[in-house]
Amino acid sequence: MRVHYDRIIAFVLILGLLVVGASRAYAGPYEDALTGFTTDEFDDTINSVHAVVASGSPLAATLIEALQDSRLMFSAEKKKVYIKTKDDKLLDAANGKPIDGAPPDDIDEVRLNNRLRGILDAAVGSLTLMSHDAGRRYEAAQAVFKSRDANALPALEKALAAETDPGVKRVMNEARAAIALADDKTSDAEKIAAVAVIRDRGDHDALGVLDDMPPKQSSSVAAAVAAARSKIQTTLAIWNTVQNAWYGLSLGSVLLLAAIGLAITFGVMGVINMAHGEMVMIGAYTTFVVQEWIRAKEPWLFDQSLFIAIPLAFVVTGFVGIVVERCIIRYLYGRPLETLLATFGLSLVLQQAVRTTFGANNREVGAPAFMSGSFDFGGLAIASGRMWIIVFALLVFVALQLVLRATSFGLR
Repeated sequence: MRVHYDRIIAFVLILGLLVVGASRAYAGPYEDALTGFTTDEFDDTINSVHAVVASGSPLAATLIEALQDSRLMFSAEKKKVYIKTKDDKLLDAANGKPIDGAPPDDIDEVRLNNRLRGILDAAVGSLTLMSHDAGRRYEAAQAVFKSRDANALPALEKALAAETDPGVKRVMNEARAAIALADDKTSDAEKIAAVAVIRDRGDHDALGVLDDMPPKQSSSVAAAVAAARSKIQTTLAIWNTVQNAWYGLSLGSVLLLAAIGLAITFGVMGVINMAHGEMVMIGAYTTFVVQEWIRAKEPWLFDQSLFIAIPLAFVVTGFVGIVVERCIIRYLYGRPLETLLATFGLSLVLQQAVRTTFGANNREVGAPAFMSGSFDFGGLAIASGRMWIIVFALLVFVALQLVLRATSFGLR
């Protein structure tokens, strides 16, 4: 009987060990990594982020995104981690399923600091480096480049081996070079090769990578860094000059539109129009009124609002000009100094009328989607709004030349 009893005890112990081992095996690295979020210590959170990314779990991206958006919650008492959805529901971070019952009383938000935010950017980059979308892979590689997080290197190497897009592959190589330069263990030969990659990038971020390198370097590496820094600074100076020229061109386009009106008014009519700026103002406020009406009545039309507002601005301003000519200017032809005084008084009247109607504060004219944002061309940052200003000015100028030179009205 004693022998059977011992056998039963041994069987129960073995079964218990198997159950514990199976539960641990089932938990896996992702589930194990979650415990670090429950301590509310930044170092533990950072280690958990790296472990979650390395786990390969399909829930990793959701968890990192929730942490970035301050939607990752934890219960220190229950040692559990939760993801708050955008409609304020709680999911169990271990399995992504809604929790049963009421949330714990001690639930709190996992805190972030600047260092952790940079690591999260790199983590997102690591998770999206293998995306099917080339644009997302490009952004992910840029995030890894800026963070220089060595923990992203395995995912980066794997993505680099599979990458076929030349532009994305170039940024991935730059990210790998940036990580190599931030690591003290990198050999001199590898550092020199990495410096060449960063030098060829040639932007402010590349200069920042070189500036952040550890100060103590071998003479060969230091020489390569100095040469690369000098070349980047020269490149940036050239692009800065081009950037200023671009800003000047866009501003000059606005002045060109104003100057065309002044030139025609004085050249054809002999009138010095001191209220010309107020005519431009009337066109701008016409656009504002049209957009406000569309926002209130037909918001789906907003992206097309300028196609309605700009022709209407020409019509309204032209009508005001006709009224001014009929009521004031027609009696002053041949007396330019008197037109100067009369239109100066008119400008004050129009300014006060607008202040009374719309208030003294600036009013915003919204840009539609196709005119918003910016893009890079080499080292030149081109704002879409500025580009469209130049295009519009050129169209008006060309149309005016055609009217003046190819129509009987323009010739007269």
